Amino acid sequence: MMDLEFDKNHIWHPYSSLINPPPVYPIARAEGVRIYLEDGRGLIDGMSSWWSTLHGYKVPELNAAMQAQMGKMSHVMFGGLTHEPAIELCKKLVALTPTPLQKVFLADSGSVSVEVAIKMALQYWQSQGKAGKNRLLALRNGYHGDTFGAMATCDPVTGMHHLFASQLTQHLFAPAPRPKFDEPCSDEDIAELQQIIEQNHQKLAAVILEPIVQGAGGMRFYSPEYLRKVRELCDRYDLLLIADEIATGFGRSGKMFACEHAGISPDILTLGKALTGGTMTLAATLCTDRVANGICSGEAGVFMHGPTFMGNPMACAVANASIELLIARDWHTQVGSIQSQMERELAPLKDASGVADVRVLGAIGVVEMKQPVDNRTLQESLIERGVWLRPFGKLVYAMPPYIISNEDLSCLTGAMVETLSAL
Repeated sequence: MMDLEFDKNHIWHPYSSLINPPPVYPIARAEGVRIYLEDGRGLIDGMSSWWSTLHGYKVPELNAAMQAQMGKMSHVMFGGLTHEPAIELCKKLVALTPTPLQKVFLADSGSVSVEVAIKMALQYWQSQGKAGKNRLLALRNGYHGDTFGAMATCDPVTGMHHLFASQLTQHLFAPAPRPKFDEPCSDEDIAELQQIIEQNHQKLAAVILEPIVQGAGGMRFYSPEYLRKVRELCDRYDLLLIADEIATGFGRSGKMFACEHAGISPDILTLGKALTGGTMTLAATLCTDRVANGICSGEAGVFMHGPTFMGNPMACAVANASIELLIARDWHTQVGSIQSQMERELAPLKDASGVADVRVLGAIGVVEMKQPVDNRTLQESLIERGVWLRPFGKLVYAMPPYIISNEDLSCLTGAMVETLSAL
């Protein structure tokens, strides 16, 4: 048996207290779409381990890729050296992402890829002799990670980092996009953002946003037309556009990358989470030739970043296998089926008295309550029904693995309907 008392007294879990720690559930193993508690109970993982395990757990193809690479080398520094897994992965990323994105920087984690993106934007303008363009414009309800550069671009309130406000770089923030995914975007909807850009473009390096889906800042879906208008404004006022696709990349929104809903390409793109199919930590930041050449023609002559575990061979090898498996399994059909079923099976909650909104996009199903939920009580109720979800605030949402069966997805949505109807 696991020593849960030691865990309780000594181990910090994400966003948790060591004075009044929340319950943690001991997991013995995971397979398919289920994580198995130490007592043998299996829970359908409706979170895909924070949106990363697209193919589920204990995937033979991914395990084989890691084992094969381990037999050659588990790690080697990327400074002055290279290897086949990294080259193949970067080929795949350049081929999959919008055409203008031609250069790839491999990083350790999603937050680091955002740090890299921010540094790219700042160093680009410094290299162009415009060091005064050193601020970013972000969106309210946005979330980009927990490291300091990333924190500074999160919504100061909903982004969970207001405690550090006085220590963070002070960037500018525009209102969260108002038009929903299936609504048009009027000039009025973009007016305040446009005004901020018009008044501050000489000091703005870039706009940073999560395309189409705002994740941890509110699980909001917004209009592709809004994103197109932001791209147009960036072009008009000579700003870079950073698209944070850490949560949405690799099919989660119904497109391979959420930017495709709007038919636009950013100047800088960040990827993470699902990149390795949820097996190892790895991220990537892609940019255009313009950005890369601009940086490398400046004073430093190089991009000033280089993580120790950059381009880790095992992570790159399993990322290659995950991307190949994603394409082979016809992810688009899988995600479309999940969307249709969640739309249908979560619909009864639209009439529940405690529910403010129900929305589904791709393999993302969100129930927004009128009041914050009691996470501890709700999680216990869901576990009793064989389901693992991690609600936060007013939001109870599911982002299941793409391989989930119709029967397991019905169990997941049924547990949501049953527990939330009673609130």
